[in-house]
Amino acid sequence: MKTLTPMEARVLATLMEKARTVPDSYPLSLNALVLGCNQKTSRDPIMEVSDDDARAALDALKARSLVFEASSSRVPRYEHNVYRALSVSDDEGAILGLLMLRGPQTPAELRTNGDRWTKFADSAAVEALLEALHKRGEDGGLQSVVKLPKMPGSREHRWAHLLCGEVDITALSASANSFVPTDDSLGRLTKLENDVALLKASNAQLQTTLRHVCEQLGIEMPSEPSMPI
Repeated sequence: MKTLTPMEARVLATLMEKARTVPDSYPLSLNALVLGCNQKTSRDPIMEVSDDDARAALDALKARSLVFEASSSRVPRYEHNVYRALSVSDDEGAILGLLMLRGPQTPAELRTNGDRWTKFADSAAVEALLEALHKRGEDGGLQSVVKLPKMPGSREHRWAHLLCGEVDITALSASANSFVPTDDSLGRLTKLENDVALLKASNAQLQTTLRHVCEQLGIEMPSEPSMPI
């Protein structure tokens, strides 16, 4: 299969997501599709997709039978055809859609992030699906996923999709490393946690003292104001 552009992948994966999470609104109109593509949550990277961008991507996807225009509707609506076009199961398709929408993830992250798409039994079930997709590529089928080298300090491998071509592992590593906390930031976080613990202990002591004073005076203990954590 010809590799997808990032725009085509976003459009396709958005259709896949909405088919599972908002079935009553599916197939999607162009406006709903663009809104879904431009969501600020559950997307990596965040994109700014215009109507023209979406139309061009839809035309390219329709040419490869990955998307169809739904019939019996006055307003054009679109639906994906991933499972049949790529010969994948529903759960395998969900894995690919999640990787296209959210970028490289561990099996545990895929299980959590896919909760609204489908219910995976556990992380091992997700990993088995990933391995099956990977093996299909080794056996001469569509090479759709790859296991990435384990990041420093990580207990699990992340997986990425290959529908947009080979993954730039160097760029991914640089991006991940930019979020690694430094010793200085960890020290500040530890100090803040200790300060909060001391404040909580001091507050508990004050509450005990206040309760004792109220009992001595025979007055009602004032209610403790709720404070955001």
